[in-house]
Amino acid sequence: MKSSPRPAESATPLAPGPGAGEKGLRSGALGLFSSVAIGISSTAPAYSLAATLGLIVARVGLQAPIITMLAFVPMLLIAYAYRELNAVNADCGTTFAWSTRAFGPHTGWMGGWGLIVADVITMANLAEIAGIYGFRLVGLESLAASRVWTTVAGVVWIALMTAVCYVGIEVSAALQRWLVCLEVATLLLLAVTALIKVYTDGPPTAMHVSASWFNPLNVPSPQALTTGVLAAVFIYWGWDTALTVNEETADSRHTPGRAAVLSTVLLLVLYGLVSTSAQAFAGVGTTGIGLANPDNSKDVLSGLGGAVFGTTGLGPALTELLILMVLTSAVASTQTTILPAARTVFSMAAHKTVPAGFARLHRRFLTPTWSTVGMGLVSIVFLVLLTSVSHDVLADSIDSVGLAIAFYYGLTGFACVWYHRRVLTRSLRDLLFKGVLPGIGGLIMLFLFCYAAFHVYAAPDYGATSVRLPLLGRVSGVTVLGLGSLLVGLALMPVVTRGHTAALRLQRSLLPHRLPTLSAVESASRYLPADARSGVGGDWYDVIPLSGSRVGLVVGEVLGHGLGAAAAMGRLRAAVRVLARLDLDPEELLARLDDVVREEDDRGSPRGVGVTCLYAVYDPVDGRCSMARAGHAPPVVADPAGGVRYAELPAGRPLGLGGPPFQRAELDLSAGSLIALHTDGLVETVDGRRELAETLAGLHRPLESLCDEAMATLLPGPVDDDAVLLLVRTRRLGAGQVADWELAPDPAAVAQARRSVAGRLDEWGLADLVFTTELIVSELVTNAIRYAPGPVRVRLIRDRSLICEVSDTGHTSPHLRQAARDDEGGRGLYIIAQLTERWGTRYTEDGKTIWAEQALPAED
Repeated sequence: MKSSPRPAESATPLAPGPGAGEKGLRSGALGLFSSVAIGISSTAPAYSLAATLGLIVARVGLQAPIITMLAFVPMLLIAYAYRELNAVNADCGTTFAWSTRAFGPHTGWMGGWGLIVADVITMANLAEIAGIYGFRLVGLESLAASRVWTTVAGVVWIALMTAVCYVGIEVSAALQRWLVCLEVATLLLLAVTALIKVYTDGPPTAMHVSASWFNPLNVPSPQALTTGVLAAVFIYWGWDTALTVNEETADSRHTPGRAAVLSTVLLLVLYGLVSTSAQAFAGVGTTGIGLANPDNSKDVLSGLGGAVFGTTGLGPALTELLILMVLTSAVASTQTTILPAARTVFSMAAHKTVPAGFARLHRRFLTPTWSTVGMGLVSIVFLVLLTSVSHDVLADSIDSVGLAIAFYYGLTGFACVWYHRRVLTRSLRDLLFKGVLPGIGGLIMLFLFCYAAFHVYAAPDYGATSVRLPLLGRVSGVTVLGLGSLLVGLALMPVVTRGHTAALRLQRSLLPHRLPTLSAVESASRYLPADARSGVGGDWYDVIPLSGSRVGLVVGEVLGHGLGAAAAMGRLRAAVRVLARLDLDPEELLARLDDVVREEDDRGSPRGVGVTCLYAVYDPVDGRCSMARAGHAPPVVADPAGGVRYAELPAGRPLGLGGPPFQRAELDLSAGSLIALHTDGLVETVDGRRELAETLAGLHRPLESLCDEAMATLLPGPVDDDAVLLLVRTRRLGAGQVADWELAPDPAAVAQARRSVAGRLDEWGLADLVFTTELIVSELVTNAIRYAPGPVRVRLIRDRSLICEVSDTGHTSPHLRQAARDDEGGRGLYIIAQLTERWGTRYTEDGKTIWAEQALPAED
């Protein structure tokens, strides 16, 4: 009896699944326009220009417009990486999910951590800025200058924006559409008005736009160029928010990617126009309204607005509107910055990287609950803590956010290249957009990260604080905070990824380390674990040597992921190997395995429902292959003539559910036939099944090569589900390797059996085994004649060992026992057991076969 969920759990259910589109978010809520609005709004255009344009001018002078535009290039390249990765995996975890798929859970954790660090620091800063501009807008300059009141206002803004994100993505998108349209319109009005005045009745600082402004070669020095781009590149940051709401966007695989690229292009136009017009109007002087005036470096738009719009007519109102836009820009960006942080944590929780409680959804709004509230609370704590410690530390943390941004953007670029590495040669477009451009973007971000961390930010006089480090001396607090925040994530990484590491190690240890070398078949295999954080699951395969040179082939799948699924897989694989050694028919083995799974359920294991399995037995003597399946995909069979087909097998039910008995099918296979057993993770679509069949059409190629080609074709990138492929090429034992005789149920036939066996062993050059084999045959044939009616069959098989089989019509198996000293019988099987490597009994439809194996003598 299942217990009913607690009320709290019922009100906020967990995400149904970790995969893209499986988390329960409100799908189709956003269109292209809303996605673009969210992407642009997240960059806070008005605030970014107000806080950054003066710094860029101070570094590069008149080349500020072209530097602003050049900074667009790496962002566009990374936007292409986001677009291509989203097209194959529209997961709201973005960098976390994609880096996990490409490089594994450790790198994925660091990618998600970098994004969270950047967003938390930025939210704290933007909320404080919103508080300052809010007080200025209503004329409360004294409160705007108070650290306490601006912190209180910042806390209020974070709480309000968190509430907006909590009540639904539609509300967030509607708010962003209005705010971003008003913000862009105001900036365009400022730019157009400034340019008109430059060419009509401009101030003394006005300059006509010159082509030299757009020549990067005119920058004073390479260092000035690099520092200028470094300052400018991060005004484009934030457009990736459009990707983190991908699971809530219509056409989630394509619309977010288009929105990302379109957002960066629109920002290029906006930033290029505003920076050019502002420079033309105000100049690059260090006094008055000059953009290089250090007194205006933190807010060039407030002073510029009054000069551009004037002090008469609508001028004051438009100036106030511009200040309002800086305020709303910070507020809107605060809200949209919560979105990627919350959804990244939500995705990480769905993948079991962070506590599962962060994967809860609001039943009505279908938005993340604890992850949204949690990110809001963390930002509030961060703001209050750093403000109370030192406002200088808060200021340096803002500067350090560039390192986290460059880190996770660059990681995404490299993840795109590695993820698509197998398809880069498929077409010129794939090479360019999946490889070259994202790779260059990643390298640029890597350069910016290293240059900023170890050169620009590391200078002791950079920023408001500095720290003396052992061996390094005095270093800027910006570098310490930036690298330190990433190192915290590195320190936490082993803790949060240990479950995946343990599950993968367990899974690997339970699967065959190498497949056995057998005369019956040639085999090769591939196992690709799921790349999601909790992805390692319960897929398994095996090749089991059986009596009579036969071989058992098995592939199975346990529903679920993590340690539980891997452990259940290990138990089931062990059970299959034990049952296979009993020489059971495939349908009988599945029936016994079904009992095992149901016993697991009775003990409370959650792994019963969803266990599938396919078991086949191939006999190289007659080429017959019998197989049965329990809810598993049928194998692909390719014959030597080139025909490829899916074997027609009764479907059977999954294990552990109860129901009708399993049924087997018999296939007659020619030597050189190819059998492909696989799990669902390899072929999840009709196209996948077709591509597998097409790959196996080249069955005469080496199996290892076929395995590699099949995996590269069907799974060019990381996967959401475990994938197993087991390829087996059949062989037949030659007529000279098998000898059999049918004997009458007469005691005189024992001598005949000994003579026949001795003669054949002499022909095979195995005279050394004549004595022991005659003894084995005498004992087994005598028992068969004595205890079973009907004819007796004797068969010798010369394989990697010498196999002696005696078949009769009886259904009772002899048992090995230790005979007492005064017993007249009971020693035959004991003697056989001492003379052979192994022996056993297998049952057939018309009786049983007792077999014994002897090692072949070593060749001289």
